[in-house]
Amino acid sequence: MLGCEEIEEPKPWIRVERPQMLFTDTTLLDSYDKGVLNWRLKTAYLERWADKEIVTVRPVFVDIYDSVGERVAFLRADSGSLDMKFTYVYAYGHVYALTPKGASVRADSLLWNKKDNLVKTASYVRVVSEDGDVLQGVGFESDAQLDNWKILSDVTGIFQDAAKRMKDEDKRQAEAERLNNPPPSSSSQATSSAKPTSSSQTPSKPAPQAQPQPTSRASSASQAAPAAKGVSMSSAAPASNAAPKPHRALHGLPFQPKAGKP
Repeated sequence: MLGCEEIEEPKPWIRVERPQMLFTDTTLLDSYDKGVLNWRLKTAYLERWADKEIVTVRPVFVDIYDSVGERVAFLRADSGSLDMKFTYVYAYGHVYALTPKGASVRADSLLWNKKDNLVKTASYVRVVSEDGDVLQGVGFESDAQLDNWKILSDVTGIFQDAAKRMKDEDKRQAEAERLNNPPPSSSSQATSSAKPTSSSQTPSKPAPQAQPQPTSRASSASQAAPAAKGVSMSSAAPASNAAPKPHRALHGLPFQPKAGKP
């Protein structure tokens, strides 16, 4: 007798999507600008899917180099993505960067675009400067070397030793102004003192000197001239032999004595 036997039907093949490129060991990706190394990305996991040009990496460690190939800054994050041509790098998750001057940057994400060679983010950012100042706000923009940066909006901060630093800055500015505008030398002061005053200032006139009062010529002559010999200077009456003075005219007619008895 033949017994019934259950025949299992073949199960269909299940297609499992796998990345076209997968690296699970330390991998380095370099970016060059005009033949000079500017970024080097190091990661422990890298994958790329066939239908995408995006490469996913985690974690992210980026060394940043200057124009002569010296390492000046670095960036790290939990994860990141980039394209095969390395035209951009997007780092996200506990992003931390250290600038060449010693300032540290913390953000939720940072995007580097090779086209404009800038590092940007629209997320919240916190920066601790090399002097210990704490600045925070929304939005961040910097050059590729993280050397010149700015926070875009809602900026608040805490400044260390602000009063002392302001005084020091005032002293430096005063010293710079003194060096740029030195005081005139002694020779120039002597020259300037010898210059005449401006035309607007009227020179003071000397005080008038007292002039001697002129005396009358007659009195001065009588006092100074000596008496002539034989001439009396007294006011005595003239001699009797002098001619008599004519009588004063009356009513316009001269007075003539009538002939009469003597």
